[in-house]
Amino acid sequence: MAGLEVLFTCVSGGISCPQDAVVCFVHWEMIKSGLRCVGTGDEPLSTDKKSELLPADWSSNKELYSLRYKASDSDTQLLLKAITVDSSLIFNLMNSSTKQVSDLTVNFSDHVDAEQLNTFDSVYKDTDSLSEKVKTQLLPSQDRPTGQKTEGKSRREEEEQEEERRRRENSDPLRMPSRHPRQGTQPHWPNPLVPPFAVGGADLDPFGSPSGGGMILDPLRSGYPRSGFDPSGGIPDVLPPGAVPPGARFDPFGPIGPTGQRRQRPHPDLPPPGYDDMFM
Repeated sequence: MAGLEVLFTCVSGGISCPQDAVVCFVHWEMIKSGLRCVGTGDEPLSTDKKSELLPADWSSNKELYSLRYKASDSDTQLLLKAITVDSSLIFNLMNSSTKQVSDLTVNFSDHVDAEQLNTFDSVYKDTDSLSEKVKTQLLPSQDRPTGQKTEGKSRREEEEQEEERRRRENSDPLRMPSRHPRQGTQPHWPNPLVPPFAVGGADLDPFGSPSGGGMILDPLRSGYPRSGFDPSGGIPDVLPPGAVPPGARFDPFGPIGPTGQRRQRPHPDLPPPGYDDMFM
């Protein structure tokens, strides 16, 4: 808290309400970060001068505070506005060069004792929390002046936030895993052409292969022994020679062979209904 008491004592004549005390504290945090106040209002003036103190008319408007700051080692200008809304102050800090804006809302009763406005030792409450809010919410790293040693802390905070995010994801039973792998990693997919994943692959080819498979039934490639019958040679009294092209699929529609020839027993794996039934 070094320096805050001196500042508070210098401007105590202008502190008449809780929001004055809050603005004084925020100004002190900005001075500690390397900024210097150059005046009030929105537009720069020829009389602007960098100072650690607050301007003489800084608390003339209790509903709207407007202060301008510059970095101590550059001409980057920041505009700070604080608007009173009920029992809170809403701070907005804009970088005039990049137009980037950060904001912070402070409740009076959380950090200022309205009954002790004239006593520095008891006017502020929970100053550590308020100081942390100003640093992390109102003064983002890109608006901090150069030379401030905050890089290590920012990196540590980012690592802690990432660890917390991973912990929340892993503990959520309803979370679905991402469909997109992280950059630099590739999923390992098994080769579908290598067993055991290739099982049934031949059935996807309608014509199959010489070793089997396919979705078209071909009795000439059924795998069972065939008789010496060749339909391309014709069937006596039924089909003349050449009626069936060589190698063509042929389903017999009548007895094969001379009249009176004993019918061949059907294949045992496919007996007709009732075959060899003693009760038939």
